Amino acid sequence: MNHNKISLKTAIIAFWLAIVPFTLHADYLMGDVDGDERVSIADVTRLTDYLISQDANLINFTIADVDDDGQVSIADVTTLLDLLLSGRNIEVIEVTSAVTIRMVKVLGGSFLMGTDMDQPGEASQWELPSHKVTVSDFSIGETEVTQELWQAVMGSNPSRFTGNARHPVEGVTWNDCQQFIAKLRQMTGKNFRLPTEAEWEFAARGGGKSKGYKFAGSNDASRVAWWGYNIGNGDCSTHPVAELTPNELGIHDMSGNVWEWCQDWFAPYGSDEQTNPAGPETGTCKVFRGGCWSGDSKYCRVTERFYFAPTLHGDLIGLRLAL
Repeated sequence: MNHNKISLKTAIIAFWLAIVPFTLHADYLMGDVDGDERVSIADVTRLTDYLISQDANLINFTIADVDDDGQVSIADVTTLLDLLLSGRNIEVIEVTSAVTIRMVKVLGGSFLMGTDMDQPGEASQWELPSHKVTVSDFSIGETEVTQELWQAVMGSNPSRFTGNARHPVEGVTWNDCQQFIAKLRQMTGKNFRLPTEAEWEFAARGGGKSKGYKFAGSNDASRVAWWGYNIGNGDCSTHPVAELTPNELGIHDMSGNVWEWCQDWFAPYGSDEQTNPAGPETGTCKVFRGGCWSGDSKYCRVTERFYFAPTLHGDLIGLRLAL
């Protein structure tokens, strides 16, 4: 163990927490090792004490497994320290005793949604014009909905690419997603929904921590997205979630893997400034975002948008949850 490195991080965190403490009530807060409903330097101490003593009474294993790799180790201390330094809040919601959902809290803010054709040869007309949008705080899934989660809620798996439950679910219509969400609400008591298109783009861009990347977390699509030409070895399919680099908010696969349904009916953009836009009240097509495992990387850009009837299904489209 590198005690000097941990001591330095601990000092920085102690100072940071004195200025900006945070508390989040949930099924549980990832990293709340001591069970006091907040993540603080005390949790780092408790986790370190456990690793030294191996006293199982000191921790809740599920919560202490901060990096979600199935074991509690020094890697969880490092992950917890990084979590504290980044200020990220991750709410973990139990669906069954074996299946949970990790939701990332996104602080609201303003951004320019869409593009003004600053990406020639890639941007499409329905990404125009760029316009100012403000969104309130919300939470969004750390990953796309997996086949494991869909199976736990619906009792079936519509996906083509089965064999690994950590692959995103696909082959679902927008209407199917509404049925899934209704059952999930009943099981958890949480008001789950699809993200609005504005929320989706704000989160994909990195929220208030955005570095202005073309894709969700990088200007290099292959670092953050499974798309048509980086899958390798002829493995033309979806991939397990969270294998590639996350974006600035720690959210995975917002570019590539599967397209993701949004809540909104599709409509061309206007130029007026908007707050919490939710699309038109009626329409014929629903929006989906993010690109997929099949196709060009330009479709994985954070401003790209497509739309189709809410009855469309196929192995390219899945979903991500919001609260």
